[in-house]
This record gives sequence, C-alpha cells and structure tokens, in this order.
Amino acid sequence: MRKIFFSVILALCPLMSIMAATDSVHVSQRYSLTALVEYSYNKSWGHFANIDAKALLPVNRHFEMALNAQASFKNVYTFGVIARPKFPLPYGELFIDTELLYKAVMRVRQMDFAMAVSVGYRFDYLSFQVGMFSRVMGSYDRDWNSEEGYNVEPFNLLYRLEVFCRPQACNWNISAAVANCDDYNFERMWQPLFMLGGRYDVDNHWRVLLQAQCKPAGMFHLNAAFYGITIRTGFMYKF
Repeated sequence: MRKIFFSVILALCPLMSIMAATDSVHVSQRYSLTALVEYSYNKSWGHFANIDAKALLPVNRHFEMALNAQASFKNVYTFGVIARPKFPLPYGELFIDTELLYKAVMRVRQMDFAMAVSVGYRFDYLSFQVGMFSRVMGSYDRDWNSEEGYNVEPFNLLYRLEVFCRPQACNWNISAAVANCDDYNFERMWQPLFMLGGRYDVDNHWRVLLQAQCKPAGMFHLNAAFYGITIRTGFMYKF
C-alpha cells in the first residue's frame, strides 16, 4: 500500500510542477508603457490611421490601473481609465474591472461617454469577463440647459473571452478573442469584435506586439457582413 501511495505521488509530481510553473498569472506584473500605430478601414470612414498609448500601473498584487489614449487621423480622440482589484486563487485569479471611457468625435462634434463594471477570471490559457455598461452620446453643439440633444443607454451587456496558446510567462504568445469591447470601444451586445494577437519578448524590457481586429455588421441579426478591420503594431517597455 505504501509503495502504491508513493508511486502515485511521484507520478503526480511532474503534473503539479507543470501547473505551478504555468500559473504565471500570479507572477508579479511590472509597470509598462506601450506605443502602437494602427491602420484601420471601415465602410463609414474609409482608410485611416491611429496612434495608441497605454500605461499599466500594478500598484500591488491585489490592485492595478490601466490608462489608455488614442488619437485618430480622422479627428477622433479616446481616453480611458481602468481600476482593477484582483483576488488571487490557487490557480488563476478573479478580477473586477471598473472602466470609464470618453470618446471625442470632433469630425462631427459628437461625444460618447461610457461607464462599465465587469467581473472576470483569468489564468494562463484563458481570460473571461462579463458585466454591464452604460453610455451617453451627445453633441457638443447642444443646448446644455436642455435635455434634448443626447441619448442615454442605461444598460448594455459587456462580455469578453480570450484564449492563449501558451502560458503568460513564455517569451511569446498568440491569442484569439471575441468581445463587444476593447480598450477604445464599447459595442452593443449583438455587435461582437473578433481579435487575433501575438507578442514576442525581445529581452527583459522590450516586447513587440501585433494585433488584428475584425468588426462585422448585423452579426446577431442573421445578416452578418464585413464592416471594418484594424491592424496595430508597436512596442511595450516594461520597467
């Protein structure tokens, strides 16, 4: 009986060591800055380019913040901030995203302000979150003493599912995601975005990023058609 017990323990040791090694979500993240350039095309605006800037601020093991900004050559500017409490688990972690996103569409003098709260779980090979967001859309030229000239959407479903082919601690990785939100957009629940991303760590500080995003129209109304695509590339510097 004792021999069987020790045989089972020895057989499980490699599996346990693999799980411990691949649970790199618990590895302390570092402060980082990211700069990206984008090529985008959609049927409304045609061809255009964007410049993105991001900052990740891991205050401690249980809390981090993210700051995002985007300037578009179509005269559109987006700013976002995310506060993220984290709750480590034996494998992976739970997190809560509280996000504010402001988009100034100066080309048509419109604004879009969104507030979102979501709960998620992530580990090396998967990240999933679901929540709600509200948004206010209006014109800069409206009469600010009147309630006319803006629209309010108080409740929208938020979701994101991303899968990874390798553990996060590896020096390269590829992921695929479906979501109705990204760092600069919140879409209605029936308008999902499909994303593919890859990254490569050049050394301990520099990371190369390449991402693509496809946006169909009419997806959940059984009349899906291509609407737009975005391709972005750039570098991240980890302190």
